[in-house]
Amino acid sequence: MGVKFGREYPDIINDFTDALHSIDECYSFLEMTPEEWNGLGREEQQECIKTLADDLFYGLGSDPKMLVGTCTISHDKDKHVIVIYHKEKLISVIYLV
Repeated sequence: MGVKFGREYPDIINDFTDALHSIDECYSFLEMTPEEWNGLGREEQQECIKTLADDLFYGLGSDPKMLVGTCTISHDKDKHVIVIYHKEKLISVIYLV
């Protein structure tokens, strides 16, 4: 089905990447240990998170709710947003249009 969007794709991924930085254990979705993650340079971590944002974006097209670390990432197709919650607290909104 896919995630529908009206904004430029690179802009969405940049916003999504910035939002994923707020998730302490985002590397767990990449099946990395804290030691492996901390062994990467800042630029390498940025590229990993950008790849994660891209993968999650497409994954949300078939599964509208995914877990990353202790956060839930959801696609709200009616509001055209991707939202990130830490437990019950909204921590980020990525606008798709």
